[in-house]
Amino acid sequence: MKVKLLVLLALLVFASPMFAQAQGGTDWVSITSGFSMAIASAVCGLAQAKAVAASAEGMARNPSAAPAIRFALLLGLVLIESLALYTLAIIFLKVGAAG
Repeated sequence: MKVKLLVLLALLVFASPMFAQAQGGTDWVSITSGFSMAIASAVCGLAQAKAVAASAEGMARNPSAAPAIRFALLLGLVLIESLALYTLAIIFLKVGAAG
């Protein structure tokens, strides 16, 4: 098994310079930036849904702690949303530098 893995690794290492010679072609920065924004948005949406569900359950279980939970929820939502905003800023920087 180790020998097969080493042979495969050697083939991939020796094949990589062949792909480095390509000129022109597809604009991979624009394509991958779309995928990265889609992934970041999906992760942010899932994280925000989980945070809101957990805070709603926490406020339902202990109504007297609602202000503290609400503050923690808003702080968490801001930090979660910053992931998507940072991704968007990086995309603008990368696409602007590549184009």
